Amino acid sequence: MEFKINSKVLEKLLSKIIPAVPSRTPMPILENFLVEIKDGSLTVSATDLEISLRSTINIAADKNIKVVISARLLYDIIRSLDDSLVNFSVDEKGKINIITDKGVYSLSYSPSEDFPEIQSVSKEKEVIINGNDLKKAFDQTAFAMSKEDMRPAMTGTLVEFAKEGLRFVSTDGHRLVKYINKNFTTDVQEQYIIPERAISVIIKLLGDTDVKVYLSKTYASFIINDIEFITRLIGEKYPAYNSVIPLENENILLVNRLEILSAVKRMMLFSTSNSKQVKFSIGQNSLEVSAEDIDHGSNAKENIQCQYSGDAMDIGFNTTYVNDILSHLEGEEITFKLHSPTKAGIIEPVKKEENEDIMMLLMPVRINN
Repeated sequence: MEFKINSKVLEKLLSKIIPAVPSRTPMPILENFLVEIKDGSLTVSATDLEISLRSTINIAADKNIKVVISARLLYDIIRSLDDSLVNFSVDEKGKINIITDKGVYSLSYSPSEDFPEIQSVSKEKEVIINGNDLKKAFDQTAFAMSKEDMRPAMTGTLVEFAKEGLRFVSTDGHRLVKYINKNFTTDVQEQYIIPERAISVIIKLLGDTDVKVYLSKTYASFIINDIEFITRLIGEKYPAYNSVIPLENENILLVNRLEILSAVKRMMLFSTSNSKQVKFSIGQNSLEVSAEDIDHGSNAKENIQCQYSGDAMDIGFNTTYVNDILSHLEGEEITFKLHSPTKAGIIEPVKKEENEDIMMLLMPVRINN
């Protein structure tokens, strides 16, 4: 059989599917694309058994086929070609010939029987959300996911449907982020935990287009234009995160976000490698940010303009965690809501976008004397 397709159209399709192809796997069959031509449609799929991607485009073909082809080899061949019409010729001896005006490139294919079935997700529960809104929610929360496998639920981001809106929560035990999109409200509270790998892939697919999301107890499906992304969900109960959010942080520090972020980045150069500590010395409308590397005999301090109402205190934070939080917040001014040097602080933007709410929590560290 034969079919023709523009090289750049095919390259664009394959580039969206290849993130689901594992680089290392004990199952060699997963290193392939599943290519199916059926009734004038070309569907390319890939999976690593945790996430799956597939996309379909219309082509002119005289027969139906379903085969597996080396994903990396096919992708590398197609993206090396100039923008041109490419002819695919599939014989019955296990060979596919890719024919251009400059040459013929032949590669093997295998039967599709051993390729794992791509999980289908029930379309009963449908949520439609703008791609940029979903991307923003993941961008502002996913960085706080845990890297430790001891508590699997915390290695993903919680997506929670609630009366106040659609909540996104991530925590690693040292910091916590809660982002709420208030455009979504529901009387039924449901929780789903999306793994880190799935989020890292889907963020790259999201844009202006609305996304159709389908959810089951074990899988979620995201349909973006002609692409379907399917991920296994983390089947654990998420920690009771609200219980760690302090209610009485009466000491309020108001500061320019970019100014304190810039200072923290410089303190990272002076903080000891094992403690990664920055100290905030806060008084009436005064903030001194300092760090010291005892091992190398270096130290630094800066004074930053601020507004502060509350008790004077010295409080320490992990420089990496403070940097992450300040980098992912938006807005010109932020507030630190503090209680004491040993209790978690809350960091929020002064001005919040309409129909959204964001709160970041950071645990302090003990200051080295």
